[in-house]
Amino acid sequence: MKIALLTYSTRPRGGVVHTLSLAEALADLGQDVTVWTLGRGGGFFRAVDPRVRLAIVPFPDVPDEGVGPRILRSIDVLRAAFTPGDYDIVHAQDCISANAVDRCVRTIHHLDQFTTPELAACHEKAIVRPYAHLCVSAAVAREVRDGWAILPTVIPNGVDADRFATAVPSTGHGRYILAVGGIEPRKGSIDLLDAYAQLRAGLPGLNLVIAGGETLFDYRDYRTAWQERATALGVTPDVLGPVDHDALPGLVAGSAAFAFPSTKEGFGLAAMEALAAGVPVVVRDLPVLREVFGDTVTYGSDPTGLAAALREAIAEPSPQRTAAGRALAAAHTWRAAAERHVAFYQGLRQGPRSR
Repeated sequence: MKIALLTYSTRPRGGVVHTLSLAEALADLGQDVTVWTLGRGGGFFRAVDPRVRLAIVPFPDVPDEGVGPRILRSIDVLRAAFTPGDYDIVHAQDCISANAVDRCVRTIHHLDQFTTPELAACHEKAIVRPYAHLCVSAAVAREVRDGWAILPTVIPNGVDADRFATAVPSTGHGRYILAVGGIEPRKGSIDLLDAYAQLRAGLPGLNLVIAGGETLFDYRDYRTAWQERATALGVTPDVLGPVDHDALPGLVAGSAAFAFPSTKEGFGLAAMEALAAGVPVVVRDLPVLREVFGDTVTYGSDPTGLAAALREAIAEPSPQRTAAGRALAAAHTWRAAAERHVAFYQGLRQGPRSR
């Protein structure tokens, strides 16, 4: 099959990581795969298997462009460049790419609520217009079913477990809690500040390191509120910004615990990578994360609960939980995910997909 996988950026966001890993696994199965994306900042954040074709559409920054106009320009630019007739399967991984084509498969990684009108419309159309739907967890699939009477097929994420399991732990940040994903509302960044402030009172010398943060959206107001809260609490996290692809596994492996206080997730790939590295993981108590991680992580519902779980994970790490976490991560292979995608695509080609 000739397959086009569409994403919206070349930068290291979860959906982009998913797109590249799935594309490489599909190519490994002998499929003809092209990844289409907008070239935000140039080429992809990492090298891509040469068996995967890349179609990177130039997308220069426009000074002072608002989120709404940027969303509409993103859709228009990708639509003008994309050649749908060249492919048997067109598979969009986000709302921008799903709006840039007339007919596609869509993976709904998670659901959001947006206040920007253009983004809210983009989100809605990207759910109702595709002719077939996938989710990476049953919990999100249930949300889609309950909200739109659409029944997605569930294919869990893969994980590059070996890359994290064999990483040499970083020693450059002392003893630290790590969070990956930057500073934004969905990542629960302010709650993490509050949890860390409670936690460090009993664990002096413990640092908070925050990595990542490439995003299309404008979170300046939230980041201002985050900084004001950090100042009020008297804490100074080490905010690294985007971390080099090759440096990330060591940064994860070197942490005393991995904090994942997201308020919305589709699967939790970054937390699964931390399990692969043998690091204790603490997540927000969400149905989707209960489904994906079970007893391999510990949970907290608010800053106090997150702080208590982090304290226990650091002070009394469980070898049994660590072993179970490594095994869980190793079981989620990209090859298995790709095989299920191929079967799904073949089913679509044999007849129309009903809702």
